Amino acid sequence: MSRIKLTNIVKSYGGITVVRDLSLEVEHGQFLTLLGPSGCGKTTTLRVIAGLEEPDSGEINIGGKLLFSREQAVFVPTEKRGLGLIFQSYALWPHMTVRRNISLSLEQKRLSKQVIEEKVREVLDKVQLNEYIDRYPAELSGGQQQRVAVARMIAAEPTIFLMDEPLSNLDAMLRVDMRAELKHLHHELGATTVYVTHDQVEALTLSDNIVVMDQGILRQLGTPEEIYKRPADLFVARFVGSPRINVIEGRIATEAGKQYFYSGSLKSPVDKTLSFPGEQVLATIRPEDVGISAAKKQGWLETKVYSVLPAGSETIITVQSGSLNLSVKINGFTGIKMDNLLWLNLDPEKINYYDIKTERLIQA
Repeated sequence: MSRIKLTNIVKSYGGITVVRDLSLEVEHGQFLTLLGPSGCGKTTTLRVIAGLEEPDSGEINIGGKLLFSREQAVFVPTEKRGLGLIFQSYALWPHMTVRRNISLSLEQKRLSKQVIEEKVREVLDKVQLNEYIDRYPAELSGGQQQRVAVARMIAAEPTIFLMDEPLSNLDAMLRVDMRAELKHLHHELGATTVYVTHDQVEALTLSDNIVVMDQGILRQLGTPEEIYKRPADLFVARFVGSPRINVIEGRIATEAGKQYFYSGSLKSPVDKTLSFPGEQVLATIRPEDVGISAAKKQGWLETKVYSVLPAGSETIITVQSGSLNLSVKINGFTGIKMDNLLWLNLDPEKINYYDIKTERLIQA
């Protein structure tokens, strides 16, 4: 079994702590993504798992074996951890053909030439590159080079895949294609995978679970749906989602025995039974969860269109109501123009509320 367990990992550089008391478990066969902005500690966490960096404290267990513990003076080097690594640069040998780049690690295992050739052909078939077996990296596109790096990793038959922003050097269309390739390969091989990215779309589309990190701290661990629909705090809510989530400052008041959220001219019933720490709260709602009408509707918020941004499959509309600015996302194109009046309805079931001081989600 290739289960990964990190316990109270701390890592510093020159007195600056970049990973802070991180505890994390990755189950066998799971695809887990470390997501966060630059400098959040995600790559350092991956390098700690790989054995490329030694933590200041904590423990690392893989497959039930202790690989690092400063207290017990245990440190198992990278080459003995049974890991496959892919980095942003791919690290292909430029003077070697595709065949040689993949076969090199197999030759070190002293396998026969026939077995090596069979394995090389097998992994190249998985990434659909058999016809490029005798080409050099310079003769391949960025996407093809990335697939060679994946094939080389698969050929070594590691129990765990570690990937550090492997798609960041590709153009937008290639990234979409390669996401599908990686998703299919994970389904086919079932290897435990830890994937690092700052791209929320990659994280949401590829992962079984996502860890959102900021300043070395684990902000939230959950499924893509949990991360998107129930962010644990405002950092997660703002970081995940495009266009950015609407954040509205307001107050909670009780009217005729029911709770309502008020902000300017906005009045929205509170769908959940919540215990609010104070009247002032922050409410969030995704742009796609805001209903719109070009005709006046009772109880809906009257707004004026500030901007309309069509993008083919969707259109982003920004509206204003007094000091309140909201984003709305609708499918396809629209006839709505700037300065039009629109009436908005915020689905009470899709609104989350956050403590204005701690910025943590207020749970039911």
